[in-house]
Amino acid sequence: MFPPMANPNLEINATEFEFLVRDWILKQGGELTSLEVKHDVKVEAYDSTYQIDVLAKFQAFAGAEFIVLIECKKYRNAVERELVQVLHDKVRSVGAHKGMLVTTTGFQSGAIKYARVHGIALVSIIDGAQTYHTRSAFPVDAKPPAWLNLPKFSLWHVGENDAGNITMKSLGRASTEVNEMFS
Repeated sequence: MFPPMANPNLEINATEFEFLVRDWILKQGGELTSLEVKHDVKVEAYDSTYQIDVLAKFQAFAGAEFIVLIECKKYRNAVERELVQVLHDKVRSVGAHKGMLVTTTGFQSGAIKYARVHGIALVSIIDGAQTYHTRSAFPVDAKPPAWLNLPKFSLWHVGENDAGNITMKSLGRASTEVNEMFS
């Protein structure tokens, strides 16, 4: 399922996308102690070596260490269930505590259902201007005013509620600092 404002042609290359996710995770760290976020990491497991787009380690609750594996998928089509299954397998093999899959498109319903059951977080990144809504008679032509200072990207958690309906919750604005690194 594509979020209503999803754009599979989002103008961001794969490396920019991964750095955007890495920097967003760093900013979410807030009160965590010893937050460490790395890009493009090789992780050894008992059954293989895995390449992980973004790896986050942090301590919380009086020093307990947590590991989060984050995969970034810039695809043209909605992410399929199989990709969520692969991430879940990596989480188990590595002994991580959480998996997140971030995409520039949406997720198929089977991917959302599987993620919910197995505790995988799903996030869609969209063009920040798409968060602007208007009641204009011509909404297609309506452009956000410059004074709004909208971010280049916005993040949305994708999930499923108890009734089986797809849900989306804004995770806020992604920093534009990443974009300056690649200008």
